[in-house]
Amino acid sequence: MVEKRKILVTAALPYANGDIHMGHLVEYIQTDIWVRFQKLRGHECIYICADDTHGTAIMLKAQEQNISPDVLVASMQERHARDFCDFQVAFDNYYTTNSPENKAFSCEFYEKMKSKGHIETKEIEQLFCEKDNIFLPDRFIKGICPKCKAEDQYGDCCEKCLATYSTKDVIDPKCTVCGSKPIYKSSEHLFFQLSHFQEFLKGWVKDHLSPEIQNKLNEWLEGELRDWDISRDAPYFGFQIPGTDEKYFYVWVDAPIGYIASTKNWCDKNNRNYEEFWKNDDAELYHFIGKDILYFHTLFWPAMLETAEYKKPNGVFVHGFLTINGEKMSKTRGTFINARDYLEFLDPTSLRFYYACKMNPQFDDIDLNFEDYANRVNSDLVGKITNLASRLAPMLNKKLDSKLGIIPEDGAELIKFAQDKSNEISDHFENRRFSRAMISIREIADEANKYIDKKEPWKLIKTDLDETRNIITVGLNVFRIISIYLSPVLPEYSALVSELFNEKPFQWSSTENVLINHKIGKFKHLSKRVEMKDVESLLEKSKPSIPKEVEEKSKCNYESLESEITIDDFSKIDLRVGTITEANLVKGADKLLQLTVDIGFETRNVLAGIKEAYDPKDLIGKQVSLVANLKPRKMKFGVSEGMILAAGPGGKDIHILSPLTNSKNGDRIN
Repeated sequence: MVEKRKILVTAALPYANGDIHMGHLVEYIQTDIWVRFQKLRGHECIYICADDTHGTAIMLKAQEQNISPDVLVASMQERHARDFCDFQVAFDNYYTTNSPENKAFSCEFYEKMKSKGHIETKEIEQLFCEKDNIFLPDRFIKGICPKCKAEDQYGDCCEKCLATYSTKDVIDPKCTVCGSKPIYKSSEHLFFQLSHFQEFLKGWVKDHLSPEIQNKLNEWLEGELRDWDISRDAPYFGFQIPGTDEKYFYVWVDAPIGYIASTKNWCDKNNRNYEEFWKNDDAELYHFIGKDILYFHTLFWPAMLETAEYKKPNGVFVHGFLTINGEKMSKTRGTFINARDYLEFLDPTSLRFYYACKMNPQFDDIDLNFEDYANRVNSDLVGKITNLASRLAPMLNKKLDSKLGIIPEDGAELIKFAQDKSNEISDHFENRRFSRAMISIREIADEANKYIDKKEPWKLIKTDLDETRNIITVGLNVFRIISIYLSPVLPEYSALVSELFNEKPFQWSSTENVLINHKIGKFKHLSKRVEMKDVESLLEKSKPSIPKEVEEKSKCNYESLESEITIDDFSKIDLRVGTITEANLVKGADKLLQLTVDIGFETRNVLAGIKEAYDPKDLIGKQVSLVANLKPRKMKFGVSEGMILAAGPGGKDIHILSPLTNSKNGDRIN
């Protein structure tokens, strides 16, 4: 008997100025799988979320649409909730930070911070856009990271090296609204003194976070923690700070407090007390977040909770970013895909299955490779798992009165093999090793298919109905057990399976039961194959529309051919297949990356002007086409020993030309 746990789980709040996209869904599906697993085990597990609704971005977006911010955030909340529902993400409460509960809690937190001596007033200089007449928040400033020198980074943190810094440290800052260079202007602000919590945070981090996260946080904790500016100047959409005239809570103050507000809203609707979860050491609290907001959730937020005398998280689970076909999500490449567009062409069940096959507890990036996605879904979900039911259940429906028989001895061994996987798969789900869980499930399906293929019930049914019924009984029982294990990942799929077996919704313990002499229902379609034509249609739709004048300009560029050459001229060029084994930034260079390219019989050092289009780490292992007999060129930053082929107008919109199929390094391209 498993002891019942009380668990509250949150996912980071999606910002209310844009639609849900494929990158968002990594987190919400990962969290949903974990929550559904806990519920399947019989625990009380409440999944809380909300729209993050405040800040300058929302205010400006509403102005652009000529509506009030309140109307904008209410409309976006409906859109977000609809998208999550269609991807089978089942929040127990999906609320908004623009709520009376959140305002009350935000004021309570602030008063506690102030009364305990953790608020300091400072006169500071801020970047101010004279053209837009607003102080610029961190995310409305872009420039060069002061730490790693990555370009096009936000004003508070770098997505490349994960460093955090002051906007004053950003190199060559620009306003993201109008592109103009901002000026510095003085203003009085309120600061939460995070430095007061250094020792507390060291202890909390050590006791509650994974070693991988601890290592990252220790980089900050070993230095002096910066005090945190929690106020913003008017005009601003948010909650006014008590006792001030034109100061508002910074969005990152009331956003995490929104977890508590959403919990209270759920509790009020269910005759419960929010303190059961937020002021009770017997309850468990977990946050699922992306690695880009690690600092806020593991330093600022625990310190705020400590000040306000609320429960601190038992764990913070961090995931990486999503890449698509090996590339960073990009609108120009058609790989910035909205959830709603995906649903037009592809099945959410397939995506949940594929994401689960890729997810693990580390915060490595996850790649949605559409070719691998189609192969994995078609081979494993459709070909190995669903195929068990689609081959056997219709046979039982049509020829054997839909009634299961008994379990023969060799079939009992197979069923026991499937049941004995329960603890192993449960442990994988508990520890968020979803990819390992899916491997274990696939192993069961492989054994079941071997059993059915060996017994050949489609032939046996012509001569021995009873034996055929018993073989089908084994196969369908194993399929049922697999479907129970898959319930957290594929809830709608498993619901159809429980309906097929005329059962109530599955529990994890349902795997212990074996169905014999049992009537099943009519088999219904469970999953469908992924067709690459649908993938191509999705990618095509996701490409941005090109204004006519730009399209015409591009056409002219491509039609302006160079002067003719002969075949003899072309034959002088020695093109070889190579693989990038190292890729590094070039200190002091705006456009160059240093590449080490293995061309089979030797390696070449290549300086390539692709820095704006590619992150060096994304190039490792990528096959390229190299002009191998180009005379070495001595440049300011070193000697370049070849040229890789690329297409596009340049800048961010350039694409390396890779061989369509994997070739051997050194193969000549003719």
